[in-house]
Amino acid sequence: MSEFLSDDKRYDIRRPDIKRIESLMQSGSLESCESVLASVLEETHFHECDSLMVRLYICMDIYISAQSFARTVGISGERFAEEFGSADELQGRLQTSEEAAELLCRLLKQCVKWRIESAHDNSFGIVYKAKDHIDNNYMDENISLRSVAEAVGLSPSYLSALFKREIGQNLSEYLTNVRIRRSKELLCCTSKMIYEIAYDVGFRDYRYFSQIFKKYTGQTPRQFQSTANCYP
Repeated sequence: MSEFLSDDKRYDIRRPDIKRIESLMQSGSLESCESVLASVLEETHFHECDSLMVRLYICMDIYISAQSFARTVGISGERFAEEFGSADELQGRLQTSEEAAELLCRLLKQCVKWRIESAHDNSFGIVYKAKDHIDNNYMDENISLRSVAEAVGLSPSYLSALFKREIGQNLSEYLTNVRIRRSKELLCCTSKMIYEIAYDVGFRDYRYFSQIFKKYTGQTPRQFQSTANCYP
């Protein structure tokens, strides 16, 4: 936090929460852009200040962050400047706080769109990365659509749609299938107790594990273990 003196007025300048802005661009949805930006700007007292220099100070932080993010999804500096102007031209587009907020919102929405387009172009790679994350973390009871989406840098809703399109099943169904497949291996080839196996594959409730196992295999874990006859 710092103070800025302009036109005989003293302003309390609070830098925008760039981590929230970056998180929005990396994994947020288009629908959340306006609310997240409004919250970030409110924390800076953006609309309470009538100083152009203060607006420029705040907007430049977000502009530079967006420009840096755009490069990570393959947008050149030239294309970014064509869309939003150069940093030197920014001051002329911030005459009022409303104009500045509108520009920033458009900027963030475009970054989210660029990320989505980039992910779509590499959809198979993104889904493969999500599958790999599940395959390596299925034993974590807290793994979820949201946590996998965070791991691959997409919004949960977009990853869910992408996963369904590429794999032909929901991400949660894929996760459950991985867990059931691994539990069958453990039931067949180890001497572990069933409750231990349930824990090993991400289920902390033995009864729930048994219900899910029967739903997917038609047998209880104990019935499967008896009929499989893999372990002496």
